[in-house]
Amino acid sequence: MGEPLVVLIVACEVGFWVVLGAGLLARYALRRRTLGAVLLACTPVVDVVLLVAAVLDLRAGGEARGVHGLAAIYLGVSVAFGHSMLRWADQRFAHRFAGGPPPVKPPRSGPEKVRYEWREWGKFALAWAITGAVVLLLAFVVSTPERTGVLWGQLRTMTVVGVVWLLGWPVYHTVKEGAAGKSRR
Repeated sequence: MGEPLVVLIVACEVGFWVVLGAGLLARYALRRRTLGAVLLACTPVVDVVLLVAAVLDLRAGGEARGVHGLAAIYLGVSVAFGHSMLRWADQRFAHRFAGGPPPVKPPRSGPEKVRYEWREWGKFALAWAITGAVVLLLAFVVSTPERTGVLWGQLRTMTVVGVVWLLGWPVYHTVKEGAAGKSRR
């Protein structure tokens, strides 16, 4: 069947989308706004379940493995990007089922594009910080530095991803817009 924590991570991801879908269906298709709001508010419960499972797994005396680092990354990304994922899905459901306006598309150029890219990278930075905090928590639970090296390795990999993202999107679009602004003068 596989690594139990990997199965739980996959179940949490599926659970997030099931709770999100149920909340949106209740809100728009069934016209039960309160029930929809309650279900949407329950999406962070999925993250709590995963965090508790990772801590319990390590408390049982196991060595931190890649799957624990993956759980930390999942938690960081889920918390940092969760609200925007909810908003993304809500806009599409409102448009499709409740006659709402078309979903907002990201800006394609100009200062708005620069702000958008910095805001998205800021979410990544928040995800990185949350991941780091979870790694610290898991390292504290294990309490033996030799048994937590893989966690720090995954945080380093996430750092490389963040630097590539920073240079490839926010910095690139900032420089591009700055050059375009100078040529317009």
